Amino acid sequence: MEQLPLRVRLRDWARFSTFVPGPNREAVQFLAAPGPAAARVAWLWGRPGTGKTHLLQAACAAAGEAGLGAAYLDLRAPAEPDRLDGCETLALVCLDSLERIAGSAAWNAALFRLHTLMQDTGARLVVASEPAPAALEFRLPDLRSRLLAAASWQLQELDDAEQVQALQIRAAQRGLELTEEAAQFLVRRLPRDMHSLCRVLDRLDEASLIAQRRLTVPFLRQALGDLRLAPSPPPDE
Repeated sequence: MEQLPLRVRLRDWARFSTFVPGPNREAVQFLAAPGPAAARVAWLWGRPGTGKTHLLQAACAAAGEAGLGAAYLDLRAPAEPDRLDGCETLALVCLDSLERIAGSAAWNAALFRLHTLMQDTGARLVVASEPAPAALEFRLPDLRSRLLAAASWQLQELDDAEQVQALQIRAAQRGLELTEEAAQFLVRRLPRDMHSLCRVLDRLDEASLIAQRRLTVPFLRQALGDLRLAPSPPPDE
């Protein structure tokens, strides 16, 4: 997969196969559907932990597996607008946390140029933000009108059963066995967002290795009582 223009490494586990779509099935189906019939610009938005980053990176991974050039850029990290130079040659460009650059004239100009060039080549541009598209205040009215014309989906949080499934998939990716009973225990006792759930699961993995114990409910109850495993505030997304 071509990522050199943005120099961003994708998470190995961020794939469509590891994403539980739940109420977001339509957005997943759209992003997973390549070809000329697919809309050229799409916008995902929603609260932190709803899967925006996962889906953007999964789309790039799928494009790469199909032999297409793709790139992902997290706009939360410091970067200059020239990071977009040359991206119009790729089949897919995904920009995360668009709200971070909406007020920058230089970024607006670079993104407007990229959007125009990608429309000419038939490439796909997918962006994501936490606020709703209409809430972003762009410096370039033409850029705003073009992006607001994109297909858009508000990603929704998973229900308890779907969170259990997502935790079990994440555990399997780490080589862990997490029973449904143990996953339900975590979902009932931790903050109801996937950032917190996955972060604590990762720390429980480390604790289980140290203690040489499986992720049983008694072990989880003991480990969660340790302040070192108390969930920390979720990161921005």
